[in-house]
This record gives sequence, structure tokens and C-alpha cells, in this order.
Amino acid sequence: MSARKIIIDTDPGQDDAVAILLALASPQEIDLLGITCVAGNVPLALTQTNARRVCEVAGRPDVAVHAGCDAPLQRPLITAEHVHGKTGLDGPELWDPTMPLAATHGVDFIIDSLRREASGTVTLCPLGPLTNITAAFQKAPDIVDRVQEIVLMGGAYFEVGNITPAAEFNIYVDPEAAAAVLTSGVPVTMMPLDVTHKALATRARVEKIRALDTKVARFTAEMLDFFERFDVEKYGSEGGPLHDPCVIAYLIRPELFSGRTINVVVETTSELTLGMTVADWWGVTDRPANAQFMGDLDADGFFDLITTRLARL
Repeated sequence: MSARKIIIDTDPGQDDAVAILLALASPQEIDLLGITCVAGNVPLALTQTNARRVCEVAGRPDVAVHAGCDAPLQRPLITAEHVHGKTGLDGPELWDPTMPLAATHGVDFIIDSLRREASGTVTLCPLGPLTNITAAFQKAPDIVDRVQEIVLMGGAYFEVGNITPAAEFNIYVDPEAAAAVLTSGVPVTMMPLDVTHKALATRARVEKIRALDTKVARFTAEMLDFFERFDVEKYGSEGGPLHDPCVIAYLIRPELFSGRTINVVVETTSELTLGMTVADWWGVTDRPANAQFMGDLDADGFFDLITTRLARL
């Protein structure tokens, strides 16, 4: 079977970085057409710089990295330096990337790619706020029907929120964009906190990565050394959750995940629950299903996949 064509839309972020590395290490399954960056975990100037750093550490400066939207569609930007550090990639020693930033705006790259590739062959993989995706759909409505699938990290049901009591960060930053994606008619698979909080980078798992003793492995382990501190302190967990690599792992080994196809609606008006993903897990409404909402994963299999693939870089 041919590799699946994808565009990664991202706001790196240590866990975003691991997701990019996993994709780059999996060319048999993943054909990465390019990376688009969005403001989210940190401002756009840092997310596009971090994406290029990750490509360089993987030895892939040929990957096109495009800067996209620098703010949500209708709201001021909220960032997460309290989680990711002031650079977004705190942990390893960082450098100024030498690979150039692609000239095309990220939104235009998404549009051009979907028009250029055969209809139904490109999967969009948003790892941050959904601003770029919705901006592309609004600018070029003809591309919506050309998308094979959107596989995203965002939302929550049982786990509820990590930025407010009710909302997960990616959805909360641009709830209007998220709502538009979920009503677009494109097939959507969501990796909510219910799954990603089970993908814990425990000390033993991080040390297995470090023991690979490669440039990529050391970089990854040093990122995760920093990244774990927030969740360990907040939740008392055994490590930091690798939210975003769940998206790429699902494309490579979908059998690692389980969930339900349900209706998901994003709250866009309430001050109290803004950005909440109202997931009808138990089917108590008659609203039609619009998303495959994951609820569980094989965490050991997930980390085995990450470790063996990182060894390739």
C-alpha cells in the first residue's frame, strides 16, 4: 500500500516535535507533503522556527515549512509558555535554523496541495488550533470535498479541560475554527485528552529513547525531560502526555486506538464553557455523528512505535 499523503499543521511544542519526528521516520506509511505552522503553544515566529529546528535535527531540511495564521479567526491569541517554556521547545540546547522558511503562506499551501493532488488523497493533521484549516476552507470552499480525512489532536470528554475547567487548549484557542471543522462534512478523527493523557512519557520510556544515543534521541529525551514537569506537578502523573504524536501513530498503526463515532459540538458562546467539546459519547441526542472520537490506546505499543521509529533517524 502506498504511503498516505499528509500535511502536518502544527504549533511546536515538544509533543508536536515528536509527532513531526515520527512522521519523518515513517516514509513507508507517511508521505509528508509539507508542514504548516500556526500560532498556538507559542507565537507564530517561534512555531515556524521550531518546526524548522525539528526538520534539521532529523536531517530533513528539504521538508517545506510554511508560516500560516498568527492569530485565531476572531479572538486574541492565548499561548502556553507555562507548559512548553518560553521557546516552545525548552529542554535541549537550541540553535537558529539555517533551512529557509517557505515563501508560500501556510493557508495557500494547504489550498494548493489539495487542488494539486488527486481528490480524496490528502489527510490534514492539525496538532494545534484549527485556524489554518478553517481559513483555507473559507478562502477556497472547493477544497473541502477534496480532503480525505482530518485527524486532529484536540478536545476531551471524560478528562474535560486542561486550559479551563471545561476546555482543551487547542480547541479553546480558536473555538470558531474548531466548530467550523466539525461542521464541514469532512471525515474527522479526534485524539482528545481522554486518549493522550494515557500516552505518558514515563521515566522508563524516556530512558529507552535516550538509550538510542543518537542526535535525534538525545534531542527528544531532553525535550521530554522538560515537558514532563508541568503535568507531573499538575496531575501527579508519571510523566508528560505525548498528545500530538497520537495523530501520527494512528495513521501508522490505527489498531493501537479505540473509540466511537459520535456527535461532537464545540461551545463558542458561553463564557463558562467556551471551547468545550460536547461529545455525545452515550448517544443521548439525535444529533448526527460527525467525528470518530478516540477513547483509549495501547500505551506500550504506542511508545514501542515511537522508540523504534526514532531509531531510524
